[in-house]
Amino acid sequence: MRHKVKGYRLNRDSGHRTAMRRTMIRQLLENERIKTTLPKAKSIQADAEKLITLARNNQDVDEIKVMNARRLAVAKLGTGSRPVVQKLFTDIAPRYANRNGGYTRILKLGPRHSDGAEMALIELVEE
Repeated sequence: MRHKVKGYRLNRDSGHRTAMRRTMIRQLLENERIKTTLPKAKSIQADAEKLITLARNNQDVDEIKVMNARRLAVAKLGTGSRPVVQKLFTDIAPRYANRNGGYTRILKLGPRHSDGAEMALIELVEE
């Protein structure tokens, strides 16, 4: 039974799943729109919105709290994500200063031709 088990397993082991989610969230924040399968889009949506909320809530606070928030974001996104975190805190978070959530949108695109997987477009909502 799957009672109280959250998240999508996506037929991958935990290390592969974590690396894939980090990569997809980095791509979403960098490009602001990615095309992927529907289960993958649903699995990264919550984490991406939590990162945007973290950046948004630490806009007008003291320097120590901002640095701590940036470090938390880098830890969540993995090594090599400093440019993405920079964009998150300087470009994306101020855009959603007056929004209380719902920063991403998933649009269904229909099945993929090769294997019939349900495709989706996940993007940041324009403010």
